Amino acid sequence: MIDAPHLTPLVQSPYGAFRRPLQAGAFAVMSLFALALAPAQAQPVRILAFGDSLTAGAGVAAEDSLPAQLKRRLSEDGFDVEVVQGGVSGDTTTTGLARLDYTLGAGPFDVAVVELGANDMLNGHDPKATRTNLDQILTTLKQKGVRPILTAMVSSANHGQAYKKEFDSIYPDLAAKYQVPLVPFILEGVWGTPALLIWDGVHPNAAGVAKIVKRIAPYVEKTLASMGAGKTSRAQ
Repeated sequence: MIDAPHLTPLVQSPYGAFRRPLQAGAFAVMSLFALALAPAQAQPVRILAFGDSLTAGAGVAAEDSLPAQLKRRLSEDGFDVEVVQGGVSGDTTTTGLARLDYTLGAGPFDVAVVELGANDMLNGHDPKATRTNLDQILTTLKQKGVRPILTAMVSSANHGQAYKKEFDSIYPDLAAKYQVPLVPFILEGVWGTPALLIWDGVHPNAAGVAKIVKRIAPYVEKTLASMGAGKTSRAQ
């Protein structure tokens, strides 16, 4: 009779049940440590274009609007940015202020190009109200950590010289008060030039928008540089 092979009983380590969880935990800790040492993924600088029909792009295709053309210009210049459309045709400084908090809900934003006031002037609104509204808009942006860039509008002479003087002083006064960049009259060279306007003779066409963007872009780029945004990302 042949005896059955002798089987040596397996002796299980008292730590065997814990080995795999410990190994998994160690791997997780090492992975987190590696991630912490790795360079952070740079995020594009988010710019809010906040304004009326001049920003919304009345009469032009979406790809020819101010935010779209500004995005292309900044990208061509090497900046990693996202420019968000925040223009509403017909907006005054009153309606702009009313929707500001809602618009900022799509943030966070790093920079805001504020383009409002033309409709206030065209409708003969009290410049004191325009000043108060823009003041509150700039205050809100600053409080939320958004860097404003203010674009200036000027009044026609239709409402008289006293009105024009009071209205035109709003933008430089507020830019000085809040120490923010001021883009001079953005329709300079566009207003009154048929080749740069759409059929209504008021709003810029694609070429007119390009001229506006050429005027605005250096102020935006200077702001990006001042906040430490490099040519590829704000993390640089």
